[in-house]
Amino acid sequence: MQPKGPSPHTTAVVLAGGTGQRVGLSIPKQLIKVAGKAVIEHTLAIFEEADDIDDVIVLMAPGYAPDVERIVAKSGLTKVSRVLEGGSTRNETTQRAIDALGEGLAEGEDRNVLFHDAVRPLLSQRVISDCVRALERYQAVDVAIPSADTIIVTRTHGEDGEFITDVPDRSRLRRGQTPQAFRLSTIRRAYEVAAEDPNFQATDDCSVVLKYLPDVPIHVVPGDEFNMKVTQPVDVFLTDKLFQLASTAAPAQSDEAAYRERLAGKTVVVFGGSYGIGKDISDLAAGYGASVYPLGRSTTGTHVENPEDVAAALAKAHADTGRIDYVVNTAGVLRIGRLDETDDATIEEALKVNYLAPVRIARAAHRYLAESGGQLLLYTSSSYTRGRAEYSLYSSTKAAMVNLTQALADEWAGDGIRVNCVNPERTATPMRTKAFGQEPAGTLLSSEAVARTSLDVLLSSMTGHVIDVRQQDPTADATQAGSFERALAAALSSEADGGVA
Repeated sequence: MQPKGPSPHTTAVVLAGGTGQRVGLSIPKQLIKVAGKAVIEHTLAIFEEADDIDDVIVLMAPGYAPDVERIVAKSGLTKVSRVLEGGSTRNETTQRAIDALGEGLAEGEDRNVLFHDAVRPLLSQRVISDCVRALERYQAVDVAIPSADTIIVTRTHGEDGEFITDVPDRSRLRRGQTPQAFRLSTIRRAYEVAAEDPNFQATDDCSVVLKYLPDVPIHVVPGDEFNMKVTQPVDVFLTDKLFQLASTAAPAQSDEAAYRERLAGKTVVVFGGSYGIGKDISDLAAGYGASVYPLGRSTTGTHVENPEDVAAALAKAHADTGRIDYVVNTAGVLRIGRLDETDDATIEEALKVNYLAPVRIARAAHRYLAESGGQLLLYTSSSYTRGRAEYSLYSSTKAAMVNLTQALADEWAGDGIRVNCVNPERTATPMRTKAFGQEPAGTLLSSEAVARTSLDVLLSSMTGHVIDVRQQDPTADATQAGSFERALAAALSSEADGGVA
């Protein structure tokens, strides 16, 4: 056990040497796209956002390093310092990483290193932080979760097949995950000793320390169920669905001076800005010095379902101010009822306002936002995670907003445009009141609270996120695992959902 001292430099090594054979593809599985991005891009983005990580090294399958370099350049992943080719085995790949990490280190200098599978793109910030904190006391750290399944030991008897020989006590069994974290000096020494063993072979790095440095304790950090490994074809499907459900806690609020400083001279165009959340966003932004164009059917005669109205509104804002920094769309309609009893006019209205309008707004806003490096902000609701009876039109179009957000964030990243989606829980808006009548005080979010969070999102650097706005736990940890848990809880909820406009 080492005494606690100054925080050493910490490097994440992303091991991406695998192929796509087990998922039936001709490309490495870490280059498979889920939620609009390559698996490895999701993984690298996690370490990019981790305060505990100083830099990242990628060990990529031979012949594919240029693919990762292009991803890094396109996504602006500044922490990735090197992309190297991995070896033919996991052990050889780790050894190459150890050699690279040792370059340039002064004698006696040490550092932390976290080895992580590139095909575990759902790693939470909490696990990263726990690993780094554990390295303040221990030289080796593993990540594991309890086994929910009974594990059996078998032996094969010729043509008769397998037979159970032992059933270990499940209470002591754990399923290993990554990252695995070490002091560099420790993992380097373990591999030096292992190199003297002609039969050396291991599938993970903690087992190398366990076998060749038996006096070094390996601390175990609790992992989480969402930190799954994309190995089989079904894993690709499940990972994609989990990313679709993922949501992010709201960014931290700025102080009044910061709002004024960052919004001064900016232009904000708000479709659906005549009442509810849209009006509150407009009022807040204008109060902080932005030039705001609140557009609505009843106030400016702007019909979001009319492409000419959308184009004219954007052109006017740009002509007046010379720029458009933020485009917000809160417009929507909520029609409740059985689909088989819904007339064509109602269906057409829902599709035009809730789906086609955001698509057309996005398309029309692109050139303005590319010019300013701005952001498009859309809105969904908790119904996007699970279609509900009598909400078929609303739920399906709100699910489309999430897919549109994630797709455009990837599609427009090279243009410098950020795209996000706010997911408020039940909110007190005129549209909701019209659908549900007056509801008990305190059971709904205020539209002002949603507007404030929306402003924080606009001023943030995030893109491609679904941002939750909830009444409870406003300081909840914004870990990725937490976001999946919130989304799944929302998906299983039978609580009636309302609108955001």
